[in-house]
Amino acid sequence: MFNFVRRIQGGVHPDARKDLSANPEITYLPLPKRLYLPLRQHAGAEAMPLVKVGDKVLKGQLLAASPSEVSAPIHAPTSGVIVEIGPILAPHPSGLSVTGIVLESDGEDRWIELDAPADPFALSAQVLAERVAQAGVVGLGGAIFPAAVKLKQGAKHEIKTVIINGSECEPYLTTDDRIMRERAADIVDGARLVQHILRAYSIVIAIEDNKPEAIEAMKAASAHYGAIEVMAIPALYPMGSAKQLIFEVTGREVPAGGRSTDVGVLVHNVGTVYAIQQALRYGRPLISRVMTVSGACVKNPSNVEVLIGTPAREAIEFCGGLTSTPAQLMLGGPMMGSVIPSLDIPVIKGATGLLALEQNELPRKEVAPCIRCSRCVDACPMGLAPLEMALFARVDDLDQASTAGLRDCILCGCCSYVCPAHIPLVHYFQYAKGKQDERRTTERKNSYIKQQTEARAARVAAEEAAKAAAKAAKKAATAKPKQEV
Repeated sequence: MFNFVRRIQGGVHPDARKDLSANPEITYLPLPKRLYLPLRQHAGAEAMPLVKVGDKVLKGQLLAASPSEVSAPIHAPTSGVIVEIGPILAPHPSGLSVTGIVLESDGEDRWIELDAPADPFALSAQVLAERVAQAGVVGLGGAIFPAAVKLKQGAKHEIKTVIINGSECEPYLTTDDRIMRERAADIVDGARLVQHILRAYSIVIAIEDNKPEAIEAMKAASAHYGAIEVMAIPALYPMGSAKQLIFEVTGREVPAGGRSTDVGVLVHNVGTVYAIQQALRYGRPLISRVMTVSGACVKNPSNVEVLIGTPAREAIEFCGGLTSTPAQLMLGGPMMGSVIPSLDIPVIKGATGLLALEQNELPRKEVAPCIRCSRCVDACPMGLAPLEMALFARVDDLDQASTAGLRDCILCGCCSYVCPAHIPLVHYFQYAKGKQDERRTTERKNSYIKQQTEARAARVAAEEAAKAAAKAAKKAATAKPKQEV
């Protein structure tokens, strides 16, 4: 299909460290005593609880519903009793609390009766997308965007190509690698279901060339399907970013400020496609995920299937525990993941990895003045000028930062990685984007309040006018007619 040669702009080759966890097969974490389920584990609106403290629930039962299309429901990862609904520790660097549901396991792990179609290919795209939405499937590559929203794009746009993203370019992470090796047939089945929903012409399964076993497994599983191509792509960070992957695979460039649908492409992570297949074939909601547990401080790094809501500490202990005190704990990969304050945080849907790193695995922290070497410009896969953006971001000039390219920044961290002065450029961009999101939220809130205020004023005015009219009519009806002389 796509056999011409191209290369994305910029990018870096960080120390992969994938050998730590790539070889052991996926193992299954034992059932935790308690599960902590944040109501927001996805992009969009927070899920709304449907249960109360004291309720007994079954595995797979709906606990919290989606209040809007861009949201995702939360299901019970096991059977048990709801013991708390309130603040729980957030999987976030701040260490703040978020609203969540605490489920105490009864140890029986009893499933609710699942609704699985006899043949999902016989169902309409709309019905299948809705089933994916009801299963709570989100992007498992880290983006956590509700998968059903992307699947519904087939009704709005002509999708020519579906790219199944198996690049997994983040250092340390080997989750997708192991899933492709061990669950290739299910991933291919899921890819075909996605193609059916989107009415796409072709499927490309893109895998970095440092995963030869995964490439062979996916080729073997897809050999009988002519519409599927398995493509080996260069191992280069951030190859897994959607815009870079689309260009590498198809040669099409997503316009600035645009979406992949503008060039007829949709991208889904291999883990997401597997979750979609499980939802459509068996009716299973997203209640667990495979996660890489790694880092020099972990005794036995490996990939573990973990129930959503499991305390991170239990995943570490299952992998043999810590051999030394970590200099840093991270959820996700070292380039785009989040530093976490402790191992008491719960595993969420978007948790691709859990890293316990020694000091020598971390970059130097001493920041020096910029030497104008332009390495950040050369490394940027979006062709931006990171230093210029950072200058505006540091003084909160968000409009100028956006004009300089902030809106196109994918927060990959390549600029920070190559900076010889160790300037934390990506941190400035994360801060600025956060401020922009905060400003947009405030503007939407103020606009909503203004609309409601104006609507109320108009309603009150209409009611007053109606009352005045009624009063005048009543007065006219009861007025005595003048007597003729």
